[in-house]
Formats: sequence, structure tokens, C-alpha cells
Amino acid sequence: MSGAPTRVYIARLAGIAVFDPAGDQVGRVRDVVVALRLAPRPPRVLGLVVEVGPRRPVFLPITRVQVIEADAIIFDGRLNMRRFSKRESETLVIAEMLDRTVRFCDSGEPVSVVDVAMEPTRTRDWLIGKVAVRRGGRGLRRGAGLRRRGESLVVDWNDVEGFSAVEHGQGAAGLIAAFGQMKAADLAGIVHELTPKRRTEVAAALDDERLADVLEELPEDDQIEILGKLEADRAADVLEAMGPDDAADLLGELPTEQREQLLTLMEPQDAAPVRRLLTYEDDSAGGLMTTDPVIVPPDATVAEALAQIRNPDLNPALAAQVYVCRPPTATPTGRYLGTVHFQRLLREPPPTLVSGICDTELDPLRPTMTLESVAMILATYNLVAAPVVDENGHLLGSVTIDDVLDHLLPEDWRETAMDAFAEASADPEEEALRGAEGAR
Repeated sequence: MSGAPTRVYIARLAGIAVFDPAGDQVGRVRDVVVALRLAPRPPRVLGLVVEVGPRRPVFLPITRVQVIEADAIIFDGRLNMRRFSKRESETLVIAEMLDRTVRFCDSGEPVSVVDVAMEPTRTRDWLIGKVAVRRGGRGLRRGAGLRRRGESLVVDWNDVEGFSAVEHGQGAAGLIAAFGQMKAADLAGIVHELTPKRRTEVAAALDDERLADVLEELPEDDQIEILGKLEADRAADVLEAMGPDDAADLLGELPTEQREQLLTLMEPQDAAPVRRLLTYEDDSAGGLMTTDPVIVPPDATVAEALAQIRNPDLNPALAAQVYVCRPPTATPTGRYLGTVHFQRLLREPPPTLVSGICDTELDPLRPTMTLESVAMILATYNLVAAPVVDENGHLLGSVTIDDVLDHLLPEDWRETAMDAFAEASADPEEEALRGAEGAR
């Protein structure tokens, strides 16, 4: 392998761009696949899991990798687009090895795995030769009593044992750090593919905001499973961090007793909009809407409205419109006066009052409107969002195009997007590489 370093720490490969010989990027590294072997033989590296599209991991045999650099991997251009599926004989380094507790063979002292390194051999194979560990690593796990960060050191693979054992309560800080910059939807794809045990450990290690973002992107079954494994108080905290509409959708799938318990544990100001949303039919405008659109009073200026939609945490569809309402500006608001589209805000001088540039021609949605009616209105007027107003003229929320699509698609569309891709024909070289290791 040209350009191959003598040692590569695998956690550092997460997210690195993968290029073909022409210099075109085809994806990013998600993980490294290895085959554990009987001692004293170290694991053999089989290949990389490369994300080539949204939630589409494929297998790249290590034999096709030509160059490994700090910020790029180049392969020979041959890539089978069949979706990667881990086999029983295989182990994912980042997803399954990091944060594992292993023991020194000579002393039995427990240490936490920080990283593992692969090294090339004369036969062009790659083997796991080194393990970076930290003493006192268990104390760093979320929810445990914290201990002072211990000494970090790099040891030979054969100096530690315990990688093949089933570990209960394995941490996930290393896995999360490796994918720290990944979008919530992409991280959700990784979480979905983990074992139930590992999903629970990752959920325990994520902070509330990040877990809430990931839950919103997961299939319904995964959401219910993860929420059910959390302590009730933390589950309530995560629901508070979710969008009210997403929290209502999730709570609506739970048994009545569990739903009421979680709503009671939530802060009243967070639970109130969720309770309102739960009163509407799922396929109505009221059931589709979010209760947190961008709302400004009539005396607000264009500059003030633009400042609100610049919020990087704001859904792009919600940022496309600003709703002008008399106080109070929290839903349900005072009288709804109209909508200002962000393009109009960009055309007006900053001191202009929003009340003077409202669009009042389009009738707002009513909370009892059906999903089909909402979809037709958005399509007819080329809208990405629309206000929902009650019979007394109070703004209740906003329906965005992503909410409509979410409900128009089949119920299991998230799981289908993660699990079902067209299967390409088997790759003989890949099958020989992975099959040979599985038979050893």
C-alpha cells in the first residue's frame, strides 16, 4: 500500500473523507471491521465501513485502500454498493471496542480502551497491534462516581484480555467523541444499527440535547426502546429537550400510565404544549404542528425578526416565515395579524416594522384540517410552512413541510431508509476476504 503509515489509530479515522483515484469524494469513514482470532494472534483488519450516502454504509476491503493520510483515504476506485451488514465473526472497532473495560494479562488490573491501532505487515495485511488504554477509565462513565482521570498508555494487543467477553455497562464516550461532529440524522443511523445493549449504553452517555436530536431521527420502535431504558426523570428531561411535536408523537405511542407519568415529571411549561398537541388527531393540522414557530409582536423591526431566524438551532422550514401576533407571543398567542416571509425581510430596510409588510392574503390553517388538505395548501401556494390559527384568531403553531412528509410517507419510512437499500451483486474479493476470516 503506497503512502501507508506504520501505525494508524482507528478512532481518528472516523469521519475522514474517502476518495477515488480521480480525486472525487465518495463518502466518509464510519468504522473499521476486524476479525478477532484466537490468542496470541492479533485481530486482522478486514476493511472499512464507508458512508456513501445518507444512512448508506458500504464495505471497502482493506486490500483496496491505497493511501491513508491524516485527512483522507484513497482507494483503487472499486466499491461494491451493497449495503454493509456485520457478520457474527466480525467486530466494529469504534462501535464495539472503544470504552470497553479490559484487563492487563499479568496483573489483572482493569483499564478502559481509548483507541486501538492497526499496523501493516509485510504481506500487506493489517493487524491490530496496539491498544491505547486509560487506568481508572470506568470512573469516567456518565452516571458513575467520577474518579480522577488515570494514566494513559499504549500497550501491545497481547498485553490485555477481555475483548471477546460480553461486557455489561460498557461506556460510550469514545464512540460519541469519534462521531461528535456528525449530524443527528447520521448518528441516528449508526445508533439504529447497534445492538440493543450498545444502543442503551450510547443513550446513557449522550447529553440530553444530543439524545433528543437523535431520538427525533430514529424509527418509532427504537425511540420507545431507548426511552424505556432511561430512568423516568431523565426520560422526562430528554422529552423536554425535544420539539413539542416530536415529544407528543413519541408519548402518543406509549401506554397511558407511562405517558402521564412522564408528562407529570416534565416542567409544566414544557408539558403544557405537549398536552395540547396530544388532544388533536395525529393526521390533523393540530396534530402535525409545532408550537414553537418564530413569533414577533407588531412593533418588532425587520432587523429584530432577522435576528430571530438567524438562530442556527432553528429548523430551516420554521425559519422561512415569521408570524406577527399581538401579545402574548407564546402559543396560543394574542390575535394573529399575518405572516412575513424571510425573502420579504431581506428586501426591506432594517428599521421597517413587520406589521407593515405582513402577508394577510392567505388564510391560515385550522387545527382540525386533515393531512390531505394541509398538503394541498402547501403545494398549491409553494409554501414550506403555514400558520395554524383557532376560531378566535389565536396562533396555535405552525405546520412545516417536513412534518407533512413525515406523515405522508409509510409509517416505517425511517426504518426503511436505514435498512432497505437495493442489493448489489456479491463482490467475490469481499466475500473471499470476509468469508475466509469467518471460517478461521
